[in-house]
Amino acid sequence: MLRLSKMTDYAVVVMGRLASRPDTRQSAAEIAEATGLPPATVGQVLKALGAGGLVSGARGAQGGYVLSRTPAEISVAEIVTALDGPVAITACVEGADDPCTVESVCLLRGSWDAVNDAIETALSNVSLADMLAPLFNFKVQPTATEQRP
Repeated sequence: MLRLSKMTDYAVVVMGRLASRPDTRQSAAEIAEATGLPPATVGQVLKALGAGGLVSGARGAQGGYVLSRTPAEISVAEIVTALDGPVAITACVEGADDPCTVESVCLLRGSWDAVNDAIETALSNVSLADMLAPLFNFKVQPTATEQRP
């Protein structure tokens, strides 16, 4: 089964939260509360997203995180790469971290590249905005703390 990591899934949730309030810097604690994710996990995700150039953060009283670009300009492939590294469905595809130990005698050497490229292209063609479209077609409900007067 081909499956993305939980951290990548959480990253899309965090990015979605940031996209829901584009003009507001949000702290890691606010994001954690709003998404129900553990604060330590949100911190790890934000660190990876920042290193990947997808969010920017500022410290201090007016600090917090924002998306570095609009949701339409951020692809799912970029989020996956920021958390899990380049898309490499097997050890023998170009750019895989773990070299294949039987590559020199493998009859299928290079055959997975086309499949890997197709998956990477598909992920590149889906933006964060596309992922969030169903949510924004309905009114996004504020969190409990945002409802307080």
